[in-house]
Order: sequence, then structure tokens, then C-alpha cells
Amino acid sequence: MQPSIGLIESNSIAKGIEASDAMMKTAGVELVDAYAICPGKYLILIAGALSDVQSSMDSGAEMAAGTLIDKMLIPNVSPQIVPAILGTSEVDDIEAVGVLETFTVASCIRAADAAAKAASVKLIEIRLAKGLGGKSFFTLTGEVGAARAAMNAAVKEIKDDGVIVHKVVIPQAHKELRRTLL
Repeated sequence: MQPSIGLIESNSIAKGIEASDAMMKTAGVELVDAYAICPGKYLILIAGALSDVQSSMDSGAEMAAGTLIDKMLIPNVSPQIVPAILGTSEVDDIEAVGVLETFTVASCIRAADAAAKAASVKLIEIRLAKGLGGKSFFTLTGEVGAARAAMNAAVKEIKDDGVIVHKVVIPQAHKELRRTLL
């Protein structure tokens, strides 16, 4: 069983930091990342066993109280998600490229997880709101049919949320573009 991940987004940096502390003190979870994002919000991403992540998320949401913007929990998350968020994905070659841009952090992670589980693709990167005006995006690569299937699964996962900015699949990325993505 893969670990679960949880995310809390607060519209207060101070309350976000306080919520992250409460989350860490509640259960044995890993603090994957926590940082200020545009415009003046705070993001907390944790991983661990489902029950621990759920307990930690409950504490964080309670501490964030009136500043909570969004929260998300994904049980059995794809093993590609955390490395893609941390920028440590191991991708040796770029084939077709898929890009999905969203208005929210949680929707981007949910869509990337759906894409990674739907087809034989590799996530290159998941960029979460930092320096993006609050938007997020992910990139993936694989055979063109797999990239299209993965992107369709990603869109299906979040289409009803009204948060998709744009999606593209580039069947054969130019070698200079490939260089910038790795």
C-alpha cells in the first residue's frame, strides 16, 4: 500500500505555520513541504499512513480555523507524486509531453495522481503556486497515446471543479524544449 498525502492551504501565513506545527505534533506523518505561496497564502503537504494523515489533517484544519481555503487527502497516492512535487523525479528521456495548468493546488495534485495511475507515463514536475500567482501545473512524458490517456484521466478527475486553465499534449517535443523540461 502506498502512503497517503494530505494538503492544507490557508489564507494566512502565520496560521498556516501554526497549523503545520499542530499537524506534526498530532501524528507520525512526514512534512513533505510547507511554504508561503502566492498571493500571501500558506501550503502544508504531509505524507504517511492514512489514519495518521487524517488525524493530522483534522488538527491542521482545526488550527487553521477561519483561514482554511482548501484541503485534500489522497489515500494510496501514486509513488510519482511526492518526487514530482519536490523536483526529484528521475526522468531520463522526454517523449510526448503533457501539461495541465490549474487554478488551485489541490486540483493539480489530484489530477497528476489520476494521470500517473491511468497510463504508463512519468511525471516530470508538479509546480505548486510558488511564483505562479496561485496557479499550479504539472508536466509528464511518455508514448503519445499514454500521454493523451493520462491527460484525459487528469481532466476527468477535476473537470467538474471548474479549475482547469489549459491542457496540452505535444506529440514529439523539440529537443530544445526537452532540455528545458529535464
